[in-house]
Amino acid sequence: MQRLPGLDLLRSWAILWVMLFHSYIVGGVGEHFSWLSNYGWMGVDLFFVLSGYLIGYQLLAPLARGEPLAWRDFYRRRAFRILPAFLAVLAVYLAFPLLREAPGLQPAWQFLSFTLNLLIDYQHNRAFSHAWSLCVEEHFYLLFPWLAFWMTRRPSMGRALALGLGVVAFGMIVRGYVWLHDMAPLREVDGPAFGLRFVEGIYYPTWARLDGLLAGVALAALRIGRPQAWARWQAHRGRLLVAGAALFALAWWLFGERLDFWPSVLGYPLLSLSLAIWVLLATSLPARWKLPGADWLARISYSLYLSHKLALHAVATWLLQPWQMHGMAAFAVYAIGVLAVGAALHYAVERPFLRWRERIDARRSTPLPSAAAAP
Repeated sequence: MQRLPGLDLLRSWAILWVMLFHSYIVGGVGEHFSWLSNYGWMGVDLFFVLSGYLIGYQLLAPLARGEPLAWRDFYRRRAFRILPAFLAVLAVYLAFPLLREAPGLQPAWQFLSFTLNLLIDYQHNRAFSHAWSLCVEEHFYLLFPWLAFWMTRRPSMGRALALGLGVVAFGMIVRGYVWLHDMAPLREVDGPAFGLRFVEGIYYPTWARLDGLLAGVALAALRIGRPQAWARWQAHRGRLLVAGAALFALAWWLFGERLDFWPSVLGYPLLSLSLAIWVLLATSLPARWKLPGADWLARISYSLYLSHKLALHAVATWLLQPWQMHGMAAFAVYAIGVLAVGAALHYAVERPFLRWRERIDARRSTPLPSAAAAP
């Protein structure tokens, strides 16, 4: 099996974009590139769409063939994929406070129970706060297999559409309620509290951030349940490109004032729809369009995501400040440091456990199908 270069390209872009966004913890990338880094949080939404598509395909494809839900295999594979690198980075945050990008850290049990995104005190405990998105994914992994099993027992397009639209509407209602009742009274009287309430009430909670995962699952369901329609959509690359670009441009414009009411309510489903179009396009990208290095970045993207704030803080504290480095030289040192730490985590922790998982799969049975692979 061969990895799809288009999905690797999107994943590598997503992690680079997120890291550009989080460069604010060391002063940012400069005013000339602020227009790009300020929107880097969208990389997380792209990860959500990719995850929804890939996990959705893994689970829906065998269920659509009438096979039983292999929930033990699914959770075992997810545990091998997610937990080793995550626990290694969490141990560093707990054991070495000097390495943290911010002084305060939420209690360890919130990281271990993946409830950080629901309970965080963002004003005082920002260290390793980017684990919020991992919490959202873990909640998705926990619940979606059983929802998929229930939906495929008696397949119904109408029921699937109603459920999907209901999830989107619920998220919009929650975000709108939080904005009107919790954020609006603070807007004029307490600016910092206004921003904190946005993070804790709209941006982090799982129930407000399901749009991207849902969009990815919808793509997987389309590919499995309507293969002819999937092929027709892929054949119209030009129209999809125009539609995806137009919707993304609209989302970009709407999020110009990211904390306002309408971006908070309408922006996330609009952004997720545009990113889903990009994922659909990426699945049909020819292999000759493979970008050198993109597959490697995609492969270590999870380790990069977990460790990049530690690396940024370490480079700024122990390399750039003593040597008074600035400009492109500083950017190059940051890039080298972040990639080195992420690669070390991948090869020392993440990859050995993935190989262990492969050996277990080989002994037990055929592994789950992968939507990221092409025959």
